[in-house]
Amino acid sequence: MEFITIQDAEIPALGLGTWKLRGEQCRETVRTALDLGYRHLDTAAYYDNQRAVGEAIADSAVDPDDLFVTTKVRGSNLAADAVRKSFADSHEALGLDVVDLLLIHWPSSRVPIAETVGAMNDLQAEGHLRHIGVSNFSVGQLEEAIDASETPILTNQVEYHPFENRGDLLAFCVDHDVMLTAYSPLDRGSSRVTGNDTLAEIGGRYGKTPTQVALRWLIQQEVVSAIPKATGREHLEENIDVFDFELTDEEMTQLFDLQGGMIDRVRSALGL
Repeated sequence: MEFITIQDAEIPALGLGTWKLRGEQCRETVRTALDLGYRHLDTAAYYDNQRAVGEAIADSAVDPDDLFVTTKVRGSNLAADAVRKSFADSHEALGLDVVDLLLIHWPSSRVPIAETVGAMNDLQAEGHLRHIGVSNFSVGQLEEAIDASETPILTNQVEYHPFENRGDLLAFCVDHDVMLTAYSPLDRGSSRVTGNDTLAEIGGRYGKTPTQVALRWLIQQEVVSAIPKATGREHLEENIDVFDFELTDEEMTQLFDLQGGMIDRVRSALGL
């Protein structure tokens, strides 16, 4: 496993997304992932699977202190009191002494960002939450959250893959030492990734699949972590088998070209 360092925090570069996984399927998937070496887990109140994730962690031989676990407060619970109640429920369901990261799942047009972030800062001060962040925020909304928070905003979690251009956000994250967490990093398993000639050609040089090349491209970007969802052992194994090769600068650029190329700020930020 490789790690990225953001604001002095070390986060596994690859994690497991759990959207739509529930009950025994979720427990079994998380248990298998932990057995295979995954140490970064992503869940959310909206997913209705936090308890299943917590039970899988408890059943595992892995020390919870060796994990990085993210959850999220849903968009309907962003008022200060609702944030506190939502986190209390998440904390209890996960069964962890400390939750590593709490995100605002979606920005709200009704509740000011400063109110939500302030409540999250209070939870940090109480000691049961290490880091806070956001999800699905624009650059402007992320900047507002940074300005409103007494502590650093660790990440903005957004959909990001070789066909989703996040150039401006990526450059902002590099400039401000914020992690960009890529959800749906394989375009939800679409043929745009699995059947892409460029990804396949590059993969052929390393004995890797298009899926593995897409994930490698993401985690080779300075501040990017990726949380692909998978269920079966075969896909879980495929996704984590991306740490024994490295793309060249030319190959990285080829994949940026799939989304229309790099803006100059991204090229400069990533040294490409």
